[in-house]
Amino acid sequence: MAVKVGDQAPDIQLKSKNAPGEKDGLGLATVKISDNKGKKPTVLLFFPMAFTGICTKEMCDISSGIKAYEDLGAAVYGISVDSPFAQGAWAEKEKISLPLLSDLNKQAAKAYGAYIEDLAGIGSTAARAAFVIGKDGKVKYAEVTPTIKELPNFEKVKAALQSA
Repeated sequence: MAVKVGDQAPDIQLKSKNAPGEKDGLGLATVKISDNKGKKPTVLLFFPMAFTGICTKEMCDISSGIKAYEDLGAAVYGISVDSPFAQGAWAEKEKISLPLLSDLNKQAAKAYGAYIEDLAGIGSTAARAAFVIGKDGKVKYAEVTPTIKELPNFEKVKAALQSA
């Protein structure tokens, strides 16, 4: 079941190839969502898979418009079940600037209720979803789209950030 507005956001810790911060021996940064608590609101954008058409368009559009989110004081992360290495190659190829977080074990997608058990016979993946977490650690906006082809309502995401 998806988290709802008002819920305490599940804390997740994921690896990233393109996130800033100290890197481990594999060149990966660890991103812990609760590190933003008390500092800034957070936007989590779950998407099914790197190197696919709709996901590429979504992450490229967010990257090109990232200033709008930064002006609202937000940290924005893309999350998929791809490995951090695949995400890193995709980010480099497509010039995706927002940090991409690897949910390879699918625990974050399950925790947020943004999980698809089987996508077209190819296996489990993240659904397309958007969550805004306020500075207080509570969910201010939650949307899991009805299908993976539909994008979240980014105007509602930005509106939620105004009071997050």
